[in-house]
Amino acid sequence: MNLATIIEDGVELAVLVDPHRGVVTASDLDPAAGGDLLALIRQDRVETLRRMAAEAPAHRFRPRESVTFTAPYRHPRLIWGIGLNYRDHAADLSEDVPEEPASFVKGDHTIIGPNEPIPLPPQSERTTSEAELGIVIGSYCRNVEEEDALDHVLGVVPVLDQTAEDILQRNPRFLTRSKNFPGFFSFGPEIVPLETVLAQIGRLEDVEVSTVVNGSDRRTNVVANMRFSPAFLISFHSKVMPLYPGDILSPGTPGAIHVRPGDVAECRIPGVGTLRNDVVAAGS
Repeated sequence: MNLATIIEDGVELAVLVDPHRGVVTASDLDPAAGGDLLALIRQDRVETLRRMAAEAPAHRFRPRESVTFTAPYRHPRLIWGIGLNYRDHAADLSEDVPEEPASFVKGDHTIIGPNEPIPLPPQSERTTSEAELGIVIGSYCRNVEEEDALDHVLGVVPVLDQTAEDILQRNPRFLTRSKNFPGFFSFGPEIVPLETVLAQIGRLEDVEVSTVVNGSDRRTNVVANMRFSPAFLISFHSKVMPLYPGDILSPGTPGAIHVRPGDVAECRIPGVGTLRNDVVAAGS
């Protein structure tokens, strides 16, 4: 049972998504649940709601096509990004793959959801869009070992991470600035349980991630070709600081594509979903 948020009459509502039966709001399953998906994750209520949804009659669900998905939530405590985690992307920037994870933090002001516009900042003449397999933390995680790291994962989600690449290339110390313009982190539409992905694909290493622009320009690779695996990255960063439910790890892109106003950027991940955003000039 996937997790998501829909918007109705300007109000965001947490929902559960059954691939076969459709969408049911958390508050319809439990009137005390409320509409905030992040709060439900932090309160450790997700599994209870999944059981309730599995037992709910079919008439409680509505077709997936009849709802409008938005970002699963807007204010995670932390977004950890990982740079240059694929050799192909390092080549985009004429950089070597680091010997240790090259991480950075993004603010929640960067968050947008499916079909919301990515505004290109006037300070940048070359902004790129980068598809990633987002990892959503489901339980408190501190000083965990790699073999236990995935036990702390709630699910995975498509991500489009934007970079003002020309700013970054002027000086690598400008990484935080180049990553933190509004609209520079899109995620959604659904958070898919890790076990669901593994049941469909077999191994996390075999998950394929594609950056696609205008349906044709494409950069594709599999998780197995990351320099540092998601499990390693969770373990590594849990030894830097605690990770909390709802925190998001964005573990690197198979390739960045330069985007311009009028373009359509997509993250396509078979078994997880497709995230799509229009690209616009800031202020348009």
